[in-house]
Amino acid sequence: MDYLGYAASLIVLISLLMSSIKKLRWINLAGALLFGIYGFMIQSLPTGFMNLGIVIIDIYYLVKMYKSKDFFRVLPITEDKEYLNSFIDFYKEDIGKYVNLDKISFDKAVVKFYILRNMNPAGVFVCNKYNDNTLEISLDYVIPQFRDFKMGDFVFKSQREYFLENGYDKLVVNTENLDHIKYVKRMGFALDETQRANSYVLKLK
Repeated sequence: MDYLGYAASLIVLISLLMSSIKKLRWINLAGALLFGIYGFMIQSLPTGFMNLGIVIIDIYYLVKMYKSKDFFRVLPITEDKEYLNSFIDFYKEDIGKYVNLDKISFDKAVVKFYILRNMNPAGVFVCNKYNDNTLEISLDYVIPQFRDFKMGDFVFKSQREYFLENGYDKLVVNTENLDHIKYVKRMGFALDETQRANSYVLKLK
């Protein structure tokens, strides 16, 4: 029976390592549920009821999160790159897990903007021209606490007309990072074997 208590403790511990609040709530809920069951099994009512209360609190906030409607907006990156440099420098280590910053030229980028979520700077999106009708994404970065796919849905679905109006009907991204591949596939990108290896394409029309 003790194994259940150890498992619950481990799950709660893992939940505290999550940078995403939504993931933290889900994993914490699972840990609290196991802890509650464990508490009732060993007839420790305070442990059982306390964790039952945590489960209810987690469910309450998860429902609130899923029902809430976020406000998104794109903000062009201007020639004044003081804030951009500060943003990149602050998240440099995390960004480096997905792309090589040394290969990104912000000056030559044809599309570059911040993504605001509820007026908080939550991400940076940068593209270079690949060919006449295609953009190559050189940076699509979202800060850890906002990684719930809503940002991607906003850029690749809600902003689709933005790209089309500027003459681009395809987006290309090149990546070997498994987490990044999982993300772009969820956004609708598909492996394009006619392009470079590890090249994924999203057709906008």
